[in-house]
Amino acid sequence: MKIRFNRVALQEALSFVAGIIPARAAKPVLQCVKISADEQGVSISGTDLEIGIRHMVSQAQTDRPGSSVVPASKVSAIVRESIDEVLEFEADETELHIRGSDSHFNIYTHDVEQYPDAIEDEGDSDMAVSLSILQQGISQTLFATAKENTKYALHGVLWEIAEEYINLVGTDGRRLARKIVELDTPMPENHIGKRLILPVKAVSLVQKIVSEQNSLIGISYNEKKVTFSCGDVLITSNLVEGNFPRYQDIIPKDNDKIIKLNTDATLSAVKRASLLTTDESRGIKVSIGDGVMVFSSRAPEMGDAQVDMPVDYSGEPLAVGFDPDFILDALKVVKQAQIQIEMGNPDRAVLFRCSDTFIYIVMPVEV
Repeated sequence: MKIRFNRVALQEALSFVAGIIPARAAKPVLQCVKISADEQGVSISGTDLEIGIRHMVSQAQTDRPGSSVVPASKVSAIVRESIDEVLEFEADETELHIRGSDSHFNIYTHDVEQYPDAIEDEGDSDMAVSLSILQQGISQTLFATAKENTKYALHGVLWEIAEEYINLVGTDGRRLARKIVELDTPMPENHIGKRLILPVKAVSLVQKIVSEQNSLIGISYNEKKVTFSCGDVLITSNLVEGNFPRYQDIIPKDNDKIIKLNTDATLSAVKRASLLTTDESRGIKVSIGDGVMVFSSRAPEMGDAQVDMPVDYSGEPLAVGFDPDFILDALKVVKQAQIQIEMGNPDRAVLFRCSDTFIYIVMPVEV
């Protein structure tokens, strides 16, 4: 194998693929990336056995086709620190030579035959959606998923497929975000009603894809895997096994205290009210009265804070406690200037209607 790379293009591909390479692995070959040159072009591939990525490198010239498997951390560091515009990669069965204008690196390689297949190309896509719209949908649901992978189905984003849209749902059991993502083309009848749980790691990768404006991302799936194809990037991921909770049951239907809020003003008020909270006293209290919403916090060894915000409200007073991080996480990804908050009894879930397609539900806490 002999390839000449534009260093910037190569670094972009390596950075994307190396993001899934495990720092520790039972087999050293799993800490490697595969560099290939064939009739399809030049590609960088990687896998952690759950997710596989193939990233084509457009600015590369193949002088001799072939493949080489090399440690991801070492080749990434060499490319990142290089000062050359063009780097030459030349490999035989046991070594990879990387040459610049004033440098020469010789890396011992792994057996190409021992490297697991990273990609399952499913052919034609089952659905297509605007990449930017899907990425926005991911940003508005991913934050609400469980951080611990021991929670299985909650450590993923639910996709519910309808004829003209996908419902994306993320929850950790204490809060829930749902976003409707419109499809570019209608789904055939045999796909309508399908439910997939995608791992957090996989949807995080989709969020990082950089492509041209108005790009579409193709998505195909079966009972066990999902594949994303967009521009130079192909991602294959196992689906999460398990049952996603019936989230519809926790969406409040009868919260009768409805208030419209300015998004930026609310974000600022929550931030300021939480400045004197501690790990032991993490909650803030939101009190609603005639024409005013008060955000307050108190920490025994720290002090107290209060922020007043005028609102259009004249109903009965109400006070609810929140984890401020849960509110800030949602407000940071809202694109609209105004949101609507719908509240009921102090111990009931509160609904934030962030847009026509984005709702957020959070359980109150004691303060």
